[in-house]
Amino acid sequence: MTSQRADGDPGSVRPGVALALATVSFVALLIFGLGMLSLGMDEDVIATRGLGLAPGVAATTLATLAFAAGLWAGVRMTRPSCGAAGWCAVASFLGYLAGVWFGALLGGAGLATAVGAAGGVATSWFGVVVAVVGLVCGWGGIALVRTRARRPRWPWEDDADE
Repeated sequence: MTSQRADGDPGSVRPGVALALATVSFVALLIFGLGMLSLGMDEDVIATRGLGLAPGVAATTLATLAFAAGLWAGVRMTRPSCGAAGWCAVASFLGYLAGVWFGALLGGAGLATAVGAAGGVATSWFGVVVAVVGLVCGWGGIALVRTRARRPRWPWEDDADE
């Protein structure tokens, strides 16, 4: 006996669940990736001095929102395409840069300093990390919806014995 959802799809993960899992994974991998790169390179993610925490918080928040919006558009398609993961990467990268810029302005920096801070992230390995995390997590969210996998079952849970 195969389990079917209310919409008749036999076994794929619902788009909302895939979005939640991929977004949580995005935040976790983003923080891990940026932290490990910062530790390995012995550099700050946002190298501009005197900005405080606002640019980092705003960047992570906007990148997460942009990622989630891009993934939601991708998983809601009739037949989700793995190409939508590329849009998740672009959206998260641009969201992160916009967050750095906006957070620097909120933190009291001038326009030139905010542009410089965002440009510094865009042209560094930190920007690459943001895009790669968006790509990987976007692909994972799309894959959850595209596959027909079911939950793991123990051998004694088989319906054949009943």
